[in-house]
Amino acid sequence: MPSRRPVAVSALEKLRVINWAQVRAGQEWIRSRGLTLQQAFVLNYLAEHPGAMQRDIANATRTTAANVSGVVRGLEGRGLVERRTATGDERSKRVHATSAGLALLDGRDAAMAAVDESLLAPLDPSERELFDHLLDKITAGLPAPEPEQLESD
Repeated sequence: MPSRRPVAVSALEKLRVINWAQVRAGQEWIRSRGLTLQQAFVLNYLAEHPGAMQRDIANATRTTAANVSGVVRGLEGRGLVERRTATGDERSKRVHATSAGLALLDGRDAAMAAVDESLLAPLDPSERELFDHLLDKITAGLPAPEPEQLESD
């Protein structure tokens, strides 16, 4: 007997299904690049924060410096990042994404926009406008997450 997907009952459960579809598509895009989620996050962080220190990456990923070190080492082994000694401080290493690492991120925004478009495809323009208005109304009183919280979830 084929398994049935549980039906989302409440509006918020339906929003979770939409979020799940977005997350799954993002994960598939990352895997298609031969990256883990952690590697993709680190590369994206380095694209936005060139020359970051590993402890900064650890703070952004809410993990340990040892974990980040392992991820950076793996990326470095593939030529996707490099560690450079900071000027005047031989002990301080800064991490930079290489051009090959940055190239793996190319197309991410367009791919995610296409996913969003496919999710909203059943709605006509006026329904999209109403949906957006209703979401604005719901989220207006909620605390805003930090940008890095939205990226890592």
